[in-house]
Amino acid sequence: MSNWNDALTDNPLIAILRGLDPARAVETADVLVEAGFRIIEVPLNSPQPLLSIERIAAKHGGTVVIGAGTVLTPGDVTAVVDAGGEIIVSPNMNPAVGTRAVERGAKWCPGVMTPSEAFAALDLGASVLKFFPAELIPPQAIRAMRAVLPPQALVAAVGGITPQTMAGYHAAGADSFGLGSALFKPDYDAAELARRAGAFTRAWKSLVA
Repeated sequence: MSNWNDALTDNPLIAILRGLDPARAVETADVLVEAGFRIIEVPLNSPQPLLSIERIAAKHGGTVVIGAGTVLTPGDVTAVVDAGGEIIVSPNMNPAVGTRAVERGAKWCPGVMTPSEAFAALDLGASVLKFFPAELIPPQAIRAMRAVLPPQALVAAVGGITPQTMAGYHAAGADSFGLGSALFKPDYDAAELARRAGAFTRAWKSLVA
């Protein structure tokens, strides 16, 4: 996991590749890496997600942190790590999933919405608090959470994020963003993905300049 801190420093945007076909896994990762992305998530409800993770890890594992999203069970955690995944992202806060992720040395990013869920996740070893869905958690709520969370806790806003909405969440205390359909859809070609990835990267750089 030597890349984790470097990835967060360089570009903490998380590319969520829901629906990715393994046949396009490497070329998709190539486009994202070229655009400056360092963290890639393949949701487990995608076609053959473990194969995509294996292929991306084989080519880009030295520079990119790759893992899975929609991880719902401890067994899923084991399968992802065995495939070369390093991050475990979930829509919910399942202690059993978190415990297995920590046991396997993976970074656990559980979905939370409340202070109780957030603090419980941190107690279990969560690396990032995924505030999801962000459509239901406005920047004002992130700011209120930030007032009580430990300063070192990492917060990611996920769900409906666009280059235009990042600024409000960042100002409220979000450290990272999970980017779904506004970045990637299975029918986007390489040029469209590059255009969208570039827009997100530029938006992030403008926030931290």
